[in-house]
Amino acid sequence: MRARRRREAGRHVLLIGLALIFLVPIYVAVVAASHSAGDLLAAFPYAPGGLLLRNLGRVLIAGFPNAAPVDRMLANSLVMALGISLGKLLISVPAAFAVVFFNFRGRMLVFWLIFITLLLPVEVRFFPTYQITAQLGLLNSYGGLILPLMASATATFLFRQYFLTLPKELADAARIDGVRPLQFLLRIVLPLSRPNLAALFVIEFVYGWNQYLWPLLTTTDTHYQTVVMGMQGMISIASSFGVPQWNLVMAAAILALLPPVLVVVAMQRWFVRGIAAGIN
Repeated sequence: MRARRRREAGRHVLLIGLALIFLVPIYVAVVAASHSAGDLLAAFPYAPGGLLLRNLGRVLIAGFPNAAPVDRMLANSLVMALGISLGKLLISVPAAFAVVFFNFRGRMLVFWLIFITLLLPVEVRFFPTYQITAQLGLLNSYGGLILPLMASATATFLFRQYFLTLPKELADAARIDGVRPLQFLLRIVLPLSRPNLAALFVIEFVYGWNQYLWPLLTTTDTHYQTVVMGMQGMISIASSFGVPQWNLVMAAAILALLPPVLVVVAMQRWFVRGIAAGIN
């Protein structure tokens, strides 16, 4: 028992140490955002100041000169992240359901054609995807930001693996009771898949929120600029002042960090259950 307690204590100490390491950049951002620009030039303070809320409000309301409004960029990022995450679930769930529960010729070939796309790096697919997006007239639009990134072989594969763990007798009983495939999916399979849906939603939301290269390629209108790609412009503008406004840049970074953190915290219980179910 003593050896077991020591191992558990060692694991907790290791986890706490790693958590503190990951929290250091966030703490630095909070400290920088809570002081004036002049304070950061003199000597970097190690304790938070009292200007955090004022700087956050200034960035959110006034923004940066010659840059898109920060609230507009946050809204664009939210629309893009929600569209990508919900779209991936909407496409991958029926695809995995069809591969597992429908017995048609060539279904494994279809699955492997989907799965093999994971072998292609995202950068390799960007140029043809951009060409198709431009030909469809989707540049500088929410459709151009969302639709090309909705297809997900990873989500389809994970849902297929989970659906394979469901008892075959469940589908047989539903078929005997006269339950149609769509009813079986909506009433039985999806309720059983809630942890997996939540886990993949969190992963895909963070993936969509952190997109930088694709919005940079497909948007030239600041009306559709996301906050992640807008950070580069904020840094350039902030450094052009007589006194660099790094406090405002850090305040913008905190605002950009909050939505994905809130999503992860709000769905933490379902996320952990979904990840554990996927591992098991």
